Amino acid sequence: MHPVVDQVTQRIIERSKATRSAYLAQMRAAEEQGVHRATLSCGNLAHGFAACNAEDKDVLKMVNQVNVAMVSAYNDMLSAHQPFETYPELIRAAVREMGSVAQFAGGVPAMCDGVTQGQPGMELSLFSRDVIAMATAVSLSHNMFDSALYLGVCDKIVPGLLMGALRFGHLPTVFVPAGPMQSGLPNKEKARIRQEYAQGKVGRDELLQCESDSYHSAGTCTFYGTANSNQMMVEMMGLHLPGSSFVNPGTELRDELTKYASQQAVRLTAQNGRFTPLYEIVDEKSLVNAIVALLATGGSTNHTMHIIAIAASAGVIINWQDFSDLSDVVPLLARVYPNGEADINHFHAAGGVGYVVRELLGAGYLHNDVMTIMGHGLSRYTQEPFIEDGKLVWREGTETSLDDKILRPASDPFSPNGGLKLMKGNLGRGVIKVSAVAEANRIVEAPAIVFEDQDDVADAFKRGELEKDFIAVVRYQGPNALGMPELHKLTPYLGSLQDKGFKVALVTDGRMSGASGKVPAAIHVCPEARLGGPLAHVQDGDIIRLNGNTGELTLVSDDDSWLQRPASEPAVVKQHGMGMGRELFAPMRQQVNEAEQGATVFNFFQDVAPVCDEVHGNPSEAGRNKEIEA
Repeated sequence: MHPVVDQVTQRIIERSKATRSAYLAQMRAAEEQGVHRATLSCGNLAHGFAACNAEDKDVLKMVNQVNVAMVSAYNDMLSAHQPFETYPELIRAAVREMGSVAQFAGGVPAMCDGVTQGQPGMELSLFSRDVIAMATAVSLSHNMFDSALYLGVCDKIVPGLLMGALRFGHLPTVFVPAGPMQSGLPNKEKARIRQEYAQGKVGRDELLQCESDSYHSAGTCTFYGTANSNQMMVEMMGLHLPGSSFVNPGTELRDELTKYASQQAVRLTAQNGRFTPLYEIVDEKSLVNAIVALLATGGSTNHTMHIIAIAASAGVIINWQDFSDLSDVVPLLARVYPNGEADINHFHAAGGVGYVVRELLGAGYLHNDVMTIMGHGLSRYTQEPFIEDGKLVWREGTETSLDDKILRPASDPFSPNGGLKLMKGNLGRGVIKVSAVAEANRIVEAPAIVFEDQDDVADAFKRGELEKDFIAVVRYQGPNALGMPELHKLTPYLGSLQDKGFKVALVTDGRMSGASGKVPAAIHVCPEARLGGPLAHVQDGDIIRLNGNTGELTLVSDDDSWLQRPASEPAVVKQHGMGMGRELFAPMRQQVNEAEQGATVFNFFQDVAPVCDEVHGNPSEAGRNKEIEA
């Protein structure tokens, strides 16, 4: 193992001793209860299989047979989730071949960030992850099931499913992807037209045609945003079948993988002699593997919150220092849009996940001694699926990149580090992703222009007021204020100003899309403005220094008197709390924790003593320094 990867892993294990032990105790207690249908009364059980056919009823009456739960995020408005419409019948048939039954346990909500981007609905997006976790628990609360299949792809959906699944971690668990759509309009052309629209050079008709040519069919959007980062993460944790993440929907191979995944959920049960519960798969090492893969491929910044929340669901405590320390040593092996011109189909064709696993394992960046749904050891994930003579088989994947503009070996990476940095200073703590930011643009020291609504940035741009060096401070966007909407719509405006030669950057307690790109952006800044964070005291004209290389985020001042300036909550916070269902989420906004704690409403281990001192809900600097020194 690379020494830093090993040190960070051991640090996480030590930090998580109490919470992980409490989690494992909960899961083992649930496991020891045995086959759960056996605990149901005759009336309970009769209700549970009342709608089944006679054959399935006979199987379910015998509690030594397997009942597989399907929890699906299907809807036909999300292109990535539309393929799941036909999965239940495919799964039922595959499971029946094993002499078992699969029941559709429940559906979870699934919203599309692409549709809600820049709209009021986006303010529900982050909270939808926790709602999905709760809906997953409701789906499994009937206690009818011996294992579970989770059908989901996109941004908050996979993290929410996984958080919910981990509370039922005593069940064998398989995640089932749907795959990306075929490639459409080249990403470079799409970015060009978006910027020209922001500049008024092309009209809405041209922009809509561009977007339609990009997002044109069933399947996941092909850029490397949060949805495809989800798939990479889940496969790297051993919860997908090897090589299954980026197989296109509607293909024979996709269907065969779904059938095999369904049957694997049966094989992993106690009744079939290969009992492998979820809690044995998701642990400190598999979570570090997920972070390493994210960094090595330039994945979504949203996972600096999602992985923390997922880890907490399994009793594991991760913070941004862990991400940053790993990023300093993990090489960047992939260039996929927005960190390059290729899309996820090109990545898959160049060698895909199997090649990344092979390179990172060989260079000592991944833990091989982990449990997966395929058995012990991550090395199985260097293989790729094929159909031979009508049968699904796995063969060793490529040992060399098939396109070195997209994938490179660990010995000759695009960059020696992963491009994700912890930002800290007198403005708080945040993260920055610089893998797509040119070296010349990573350091900006300029006057602040303060905004409290992202639409105000667009209006100022259109009025020509931003033709200069500046740092946009977009505040009161955090989880406690607006629910932390993505601010991806700002990228074309700031990007066009940067292209004109101006030094520009963004500092915000909100978040950027998983597709955040070439403009330096310190995001997820906490403490957030609404909770009295330093951003609440920034004024127009204050000089801010953002250094994406060193991680400095500072308001340049001779003293701290600026922190004594009065801060008043803007009217926009109250205005954004109503309409489009946002009023229903008021309790979540009041309860949610800070971004570095996962921006979640859940506190699974509140009775376990904290590992280190906390300030504004975040481990103290002194506590972190102690950990690093240790």
